[in-house]
Amino acid sequence: MLMIRAIIRPEKSDQVMKALFEAGYVAVTKIPVVGRGKQRGIKIGDVTYDELPKELLIIVVKDEDKDFAVNTIIEAARSKPEGAYGDGKIFISPVEEAYTISRGVSEL
Repeated sequence: MLMIRAIIRPEKSDQVMKALFEAGYVAVTKIPVVGRGKQRGIKIGDVTYDELPKELLIIVVKDEDKDFAVNTIIEAARSKPEGAYGDGKIFISPVEEAYTISRGVSEL
């Protein structure tokens, strides 16, 4: 199993959530976050905003579903067809164990 964490533009959150649902990934955790990427925020006039609002989406998928899930997120999260700075980042890490609290059993 793999955990996919996607940091995306907040205005794309509903679109990505819908795409994931339609692709069969109904279990998603969504967290509002702030941060900055390589561009170090955004400067408007004399003011620099170095903490920009984003959404963090977390899903867990089977190893063989990784590419499909990642491509689903990328296609729905891009602000234009070729993408743009600030569209976000996706991180993937292995999940060693997972438990359902109500049943107290491992899911892997």
